[in-house]
Amino acid sequence: MQQDELKTLFKKNNALLTGHFKLSSGLHSDTYFQSALILQYPKEAEFLAQELAKKLKENNITIDVVVSPAMGGVIIGYEMGRALGVRAIFTERVDGKVLFKRGFSLKESEKVLIIEDVITTGLSTKEVIEFIKLSGCKIVAVGSLVDRSAGKVDFGVPTFSLLSLEVKSYKEQECPMCKEGVVVIKPGSRK
Repeated sequence: MQQDELKTLFKKNNALLTGHFKLSSGLHSDTYFQSALILQYPKEAEFLAQELAKKLKENNITIDVVVSPAMGGVIIGYEMGRALGVRAIFTERVDGKVLFKRGFSLKESEKVLIIEDVITTGLSTKEVIEFIKLSGCKIVAVGSLVDRSAGKVDFGVPTFSLLSLEVKSYKEQECPMCKEGVVVIKPGSRK
């Protein structure tokens, strides 16, 4: 699927927004991908996961388990597990720390794919990587629906995204929209 087609799909589902946003990273941007609005439709979520799974298969990436960070990665993580025929689990943040709850665990020999909905700075994904390294598992790849860094974030493993583009982000004190007095919206899941 072409990048323009993906943008159109996100726009059609009101999942590509413009305005003044405070991202989960704390940065500000005039563009926001609200992937939950596209992933609420099972057929769209299934389609996106199958497209991302094709990229992994084309690169001979084999995995045993998909791990995604809650909240944003849960739905696409589940769909990736379904598309690849493996189990899908997720991490949660408790008192600022990423960990497994609900009885989820990993076996030392498992090959892990980390799936995220949107990557900006990669902070959430890096936190999941550090947590999973403690289990002794091998992280074989990272995937996302959208990479706002245009591939600039390095996770130390192959990284695959359906939509990769550079979207400008600003520190609050450097944000031109803040300087113009435009009201900021914080739609993300991290406080």
